[in-house]
Amino acid sequence: MHALVDPWQHGFMQRALLELVLLGVVGAVLGSWVLVYELAFSAESLAHALFPGLVVAALLGIPLVAGGAVGVLAAAAGVAVVGRTPEIGRDTAVAVVITTLFGLGVVLALSPASPPGLDNLLFGDLLGVSTSDLVLAGCLAAGSLVVLAALYRPLLALGFDRGSARALRIRSGAVDLALLGLLAVAILIGVQGLGNLLVLALLIAPAATARSVAVRMPAAIGIALVVAVADALGGLYLSYYASLAAGAAVAIVAVGVYVLAFMVRNRHEGRRAFCR
Repeated sequence: MHALVDPWQHGFMQRALLELVLLGVVGAVLGSWVLVYELAFSAESLAHALFPGLVVAALLGIPLVAGGAVGVLAAAAGVAVVGRTPEIGRDTAVAVVITTLFGLGVVLALSPASPPGLDNLLFGDLLGVSTSDLVLAGCLAAGSLVVLAALYRPLLALGFDRGSARALRIRSGAVDLALLGLLAVAILIGVQGLGNLLVLALLIAPAATARSVAVRMPAAIGIALVVAVADALGGLYLSYYASLAAGAAVAIVAVGVYVLAFMVRNRHEGRRAFCR
């Protein structure tokens, strides 16, 4: 019992867990829709696109939300402009713009002239999460969940039968844009703790684990929520007792649980096929 309870006697561990729970709750719902819409790569690209905006916001001392919003707009404008060139194409335009923006952000963050601590935007500082960070993350998470609840039926209709959007009077473009906006907000929730490079681990892995064992969306969301909290606890225990970086430990546990669930499902399906 001492081994189970001891980590949570420290305030920094309690704040880290709360940060992960907030991200996990949003990620369980949002990540499930991201997988249905096949936007996992877009989510990765969006995280990279946000990075230079986050760095500039940190340098200027303005809220990261504002910097992230500017980063997204810059990425969208860049893709739109570059994608107009017939010789390049849209996929290539996305790759060129996103990698350029991410490289710019890394140069700014790791420049000798930059103040120390900006590298935390890359890898996070989960054990350094403050109360004000939690308040902001809580507000963003609550707002995201309200929007996701309001969009449940449109998301469900478009996700499984996009052709019926016009008959159901659903504006597919607006729903897609809202989903990408919510992704940007979720990244902002977790970037302080997990960093730009690791935040998607808790946004995608629990939802992917749930999808391997559940078919219906409500069940998948519920399982993803449980898995996200379990990943957070397991990662923090691993970090505490193995002296590993907290964000990296959480990411390792989240991906490890997904791989285990995937292997179990495949083995179960193989046995069922053999019995037939």
